[in-house]
Amino acid sequence: MNTKPKIYIPRPNFPQVIERLQSHFEVIHNQADEVVLHEHYVAKAAQSDGMLTTGSDLINEALLKACGSLKICANMAVGFNNFDLEGMTRAGVLATNTPDVLTQTTADFGFALLMACARRMVESEHFLRDQQWKQWRFDLLAGHDVHGSTLGIIGMGRIGQAVAKRASKGFDMKVIYHNRTQLPAATESALEATWVELADLLAQSDHVMLVLPYSAQSHHMIGARELAMMKPGAHLINIARGGLIDEDALVDALQSGHLGGFALDVFEGEPKINPRLLTLKRVVLTPHIASSTIQTRLKMSNLAADNLIEFFAHRKAITPLNPQVLEP
Repeated sequence: MNTKPKIYIPRPNFPQVIERLQSHFEVIHNQADEVVLHEHYVAKAAQSDGMLTTGSDLINEALLKACGSLKICANMAVGFNNFDLEGMTRAGVLATNTPDVLTQTTADFGFALLMACARRMVESEHFLRDQQWKQWRFDLLAGHDVHGSTLGIIGMGRIGQAVAKRASKGFDMKVIYHNRTQLPAATESALEATWVELADLLAQSDHVMLVLPYSAQSHHMIGARELAMMKPGAHLINIARGGLIDEDALVDALQSGHLGGFALDVFEGEPKINPRLLTLKRVVLTPHIASSTIQTRLKMSNLAADNLIEFFAHRKAITPLNPQVLEP
């Protein structure tokens, strides 16, 4: 008798997606979101043929050694720094992610953070709620213009380009960007964006947004040296991964008065937060929710499920990260 492959889903997910997967697989899930000890997580993964993971589910060499039957991990995220991709490839475990479906939603949120930071919206709300507003002043919580200013985008993939379009088309901003590879001239023209060296981007931008993948090479790419290169009073927005920024250096740059503010949706070591960040004004801090709309998260979940179904049905994948695993 043929048995269904086993799929492990360590964190809660949409009930309709789990129901869909149950028609194809034996599903081990955690809809109650119970805290799972590491050894129990490894034990359940070791019983499984595939996993539907999130960014908090670590797939490393130790887990791979313990999971001889594991064949695929479908990440419900674009980023995959929770994956040891080289180790997965060596072990013959396919990795997939969920690009494209969250591009516009994440770009919306990145721009919202930029505006909230530049216009001091969070600080203003706290000021009002604390009943500090007693009278009007010409400089009350004065921020900085977004329209007509210069936006520097570090990382010009799908999301970076979507942010650039909002900036140039909607807010008449000058857009400069830094990327490992310069975009084709036609794409730059359509986005009204200009490639520059990183040092020039930092020096020229009123607002800098990070939209690039995290890797060992990009760890703390924005540190004390880079922050000092930024224009005095500029703002830094991160919707990529927390490890890109040295958070202590970031706090120092704000407290010294060099930075005008910053907005972070991602943090190094999240969900733990550097306590220094929580003491600051002129900042916007959100809990990794840039893609968090019901519509988009459901699309992400279904794409991860599609990858699992396609793999076990046809040994193919829609969005593979290491497609060489699929080669005969």
